Amino acid sequence: MSNFSNIETTAANEVCRLCGGSGFLRRELPIEHPDFGQPVLCECRLSQIQSRRLRQLRAISNLDGMEHYTFETFVPTGYGITENKSRTLVEAYNSAHEFAAEPEGWLVLLGGYGCGKTHLAVAIANECTRRGRAALFVVVPDLLDHIRAAYSPYSDTSYDQRFDEIRTAPLLILDDLGAQASTPWAQEKLFQIFNYRYNARLPTVITSNHALEELDKRIRSRLVDPMLSRIVTILAPDFRETGVETSDLSSLALHQDKTFETFDLRGHELDPEKAENLRQALNLAKSYAENPTDWILFTGAYGCGKTHLAAAIANYRVQQGHTGLFIVVPDLLDHLRAAFNPNAQTPYDKRFEEVRNTPLLVLDDLGTQSATPWAQEKLYQLFNHRYNARLPTIITMVDTGELDLRLKSRLLDVGRCTPFVITAGSYRGLPARQATRVRVAKQRPAPQKRNLKQTF
Repeated sequence: MSNFSNIETTAANEVCRLCGGSGFLRRELPIEHPDFGQPVLCECRLSQIQSRRLRQLRAISNLDGMEHYTFETFVPTGYGITENKSRTLVEAYNSAHEFAAEPEGWLVLLGGYGCGKTHLAVAIANECTRRGRAALFVVVPDLLDHIRAAYSPYSDTSYDQRFDEIRTAPLLILDDLGAQASTPWAQEKLFQIFNYRYNARLPTVITSNHALEELDKRIRSRLVDPMLSRIVTILAPDFRETGVETSDLSSLALHQDKTFETFDLRGHELDPEKAENLRQALNLAKSYAENPTDWILFTGAYGCGKTHLAAAIANYRVQQGHTGLFIVVPDLLDHLRAAFNPNAQTPYDKRFEEVRNTPLLVLDDLGTQSATPWAQEKLYQLFNHRYNARLPTIITMVDTGELDLRLKSRLLDVGRCTPFVITAGSYRGLPARQATRVRVAKQRPAPQKRNLKQTF
């Protein structure tokens, strides 16, 4: 038994009384038993292996600095969200809590960025670690980096050992599945991990920002097995937006200062007729924000306030717990073009579907986009769908003069679209005293032109 002369003992100067320090035992079995004479690991050896494995898993885990992600610090009802969205958050919280108490099968948490998936996944890992159970939490791109690093001749761990540590982890928590570069090698490694754990029925938690149909179909087939997996989709918005629900398409976060309260009626600057027109625009926007129905179109000069009113409507709806998507039309078309890239995280079909079916859509600066046939076709498809579905839509533009006739016909349908022309010019932000002088100057009669010959 000289091969075991250097094996760790249960304590620095103490030899295990069961195995005498060898780390192995022989069971008393009949000679005809197939395991007769085969050594088995002693309890002391198993304990050492478990401790070493915990250290190794911790070394490649991303849990450092995430101790505050616990079930106690999670808010299962969310902040200022609708009852339906809050219900999905509570379901995810309860599912994660139950899983942490008894890790069995697979738990799949789906949802947008910042909705709480990672918090719950880390809370599971922290709770299991607190109870002395080995758990490996790792973001999927980092996981693949750890595997690649094991190929290096300078690695302390061989590739086979590293890969085996991951796929056989007592509890594996994979965060952000789908965020990795979709190379054939990455797909193959992930499939091997999922397939092994699927066949071995090892407890696994997966989070993803992607819909199931966007994932590798071999992995998806294992995720959707009802005998193994529980799938929970969280509809809550990003916690980090403190109640403001946005999409990565939306630029509404840049307009959070644009509210009904901050809208300037410019009484010190405008003549009474234009000031009254601006007040009517504000009242129309407030009324629409309370009950968005069909379409509303604000036209007017650059800087007249139409973008402020459109953003104020969206901000009001979002603060009430609804979804709002605010986007400048040229930016929208850029996003759609980018989605054709094979490396795009969001495919074109999903991107276009997100825009055309969003509960409230604000299209700012219509008419400033390049008038290519492709752009006109995409906008027509978008307008036509929302027109027929009567989905709440707010459009701002300077005027409808140069607009595609197919779009104009829908915008001018007063049965489904309320157009409002803001007559005020561009906001100049003049102080009251200076604005008064400007108005007085406007009212003075223009000086008569004199004949230079008569003057001289």
